[in-house]
Amino acid sequence: QVQLVESGGGLVQAGGSLRLSCVASGRTFSNYAMGWFRQAPGKERELVAATTWNGGTTYYLNSVKGRFTISRDNAKNTVFLQMNSLKPEDTALYYCAAGQSSIMTPDYWGQGTQVTVSS
Repeated sequence: QVQLVESGGGLVQAGGSLRLSCVASGRTFSNYAMGWFRQAPGKERELVAATTWNGGTTYYLNSVKGRFTISRDNAKNTVFLQMNSLKPEDTALYYCAAGQSSIMTPDYWGQGTQVTVSS
């Protein structure tokens, strides 16, 4: 089992920044690809950013490219999502996820942290 605990969400004005953190406990963190998903009310959950086990390869949703950065610190069992130039359409519940085979089919999910961007 892997437990994922997110933090760092909140209310911010458009153009502002937030940094989400996700701390993992349980099995070996470096065995897992990590990702951040989000789900806005009435919309499907979508993958925002992902990174391979060593951070060597990253993926970003087109709408966040150039504004969001995913990183991980395997020594601290933590994955981060730095979000800059936030827009109201970034408002959503953000989830951390871990996948051993693929981040598209996560094995574990965090409980989510709310990000609200006001215009």
